[in-house]
Amino acid sequence: MKEASEVLARKYRPSNFDELIGQETIAQTLSLSLDSNRLSHAYLFSGLRGSGKTSTARIFAKALICEEGMSHHPCGVCSNCVMAIENRHMDIVEMDGASNRGIDDIRDLVEQTKYKPAVARFKIFIIDEVHMLTTQAFNALLKTLEEPPAYVKFILATTDPLKLPATILSRTQHFRFKSIATNKIIDHLAYILNLEKVTFEHDALEILARSGNGSLRDTLTLLDQAIIYSRNHVDVATVTDMLGLVDPKFIADIFVSVFAKDYNQVIEHTKALQDYEAEMVIDELIAYLKDKMFNHDALFSTLVLDRFFRILSESKYLFSINADGSFVLSMVFFKMMEALRIKEIDQMIESLQKEVQRPSLVIPYADETLTQIPSTPTEIPVEALKKRDAKD
Repeated sequence: MKEASEVLARKYRPSNFDELIGQETIAQTLSLSLDSNRLSHAYLFSGLRGSGKTSTARIFAKALICEEGMSHHPCGVCSNCVMAIENRHMDIVEMDGASNRGIDDIRDLVEQTKYKPAVARFKIFIIDEVHMLTTQAFNALLKTLEEPPAYVKFILATTDPLKLPATILSRTQHFRFKSIATNKIIDHLAYILNLEKVTFEHDALEILARSGNGSLRDTLTLLDQAIIYSRNHVDVATVTDMLGLVDPKFIADIFVSVFAKDYNQVIEHTKALQDYEAEMVIDELIAYLKDKMFNHDALFSTLVLDRFFRILSESKYLFSINADGSFVLSMVFFKMMEALRIKEIDQMIESLQKEVQRPSLVIPYADETLTQIPSTPTEIPVEALKKRDAKD
C-alpha cells in the first residue's frame, strides 16, 4: 500500500530560528535571550494565524531543554530534542485554550506546575489560543503566571491579544508576529517546489501568496491543493481556475476596453464575469490597480488611480445592501469610463493659463511709448505713468 505523503505545512515546518520566515526580529531577540541566559518566566506570542507563533513556541521550548545547553541552535539529536521534535516530551505541555478554557482545566495545569520536570531543566507550558479562556480561568492562572516556580516557563499564543486581560499582558513578554511579506512567501514557495521537483510559473505563486493573506500555513495549504489540481505544474490558468479567480490577462483586457471607452466590449466583459463572485472581482481589480501603482505604469496616473480606487471602494457599500453583482460591476466600469472624460488637473491648469494670457499692448504717450505691457494694469511701469500725468 502506497504511503500517504505529508502535507507541506507540516513537512516544511521550521525546526530552528534560522528557518523562520518573515519574523527575523523575533527570532533574533529570542536567540539573544537564550545565548545570554536572560529569560523571562512568561512569553506571549500574538499575530495572524499561520504566521509562525506555535512553531516559534516549539523551537523555543526545544532550545530551553536541549541537553547540549541552552542556545539559539539546539542540537536536534539529543533525547530531549528528539522527543520535543516528535511532540512527545513529558516536560512540554501543550494545551488548546479553545477546547480547554474552563477553570477546572486551568486548575489542573496549575497543579502540574507544583511538580519539578521529569528529565529536562524546565517544565514548559504552551497554551494556544489563550484568549479563549474564561474570566474565571484567567483569574485562576494569574497568580501562578506572576510568580511561577523557577523551573516553569509559560508560552502563550493568541490571534487576538486585545481579548486578554491587562493583568495577563503585564506579566508576559509580548512578541507581535507580523503578516509575512508576499515576496518572502513567494521565495519560500519556489524553494519548496524546487525540492518537491514540481514545475511552476512565478505569477502563479504570486496569486497563491496573495490569496493566503500573509499566512504562510494557509498559503502552503493552497499550494498543496494547486499541486494536485495542476498535476505537478503550477501555472496561472490552473491556480486562477482552482481559486475561482479572474485571470489577470482578462482583467487587463477589461481596462483596455475601459480606456478605449468601448461600451459594447465592457458589457461583454461584464457578462463573462457573471460566473464569478462579484465582490471577489472587485478585490481582484483593486489588486491589479495596486500592482500598476507600484510598477509606475504611465497609463495609470496618480489621479486616474485615485478615481478608480474611490469607485471600487464605493462599490463595497452596494454589496452590503445585497445589490445585484452584475449591476454593481457594470456601474463600476461605466463610472471608470466617465472618470476618464475629466481632464487631469495639470491639463486643466495649462488650459486655464492659455485662456487668461492676453497679447502685449503698445500704448503711445506723446514722447514716451510703453512697450510690452502685460495685461494686468499693476505691472505698468510707475515712472512712465508719472511722466504721462505731468504732461497732462
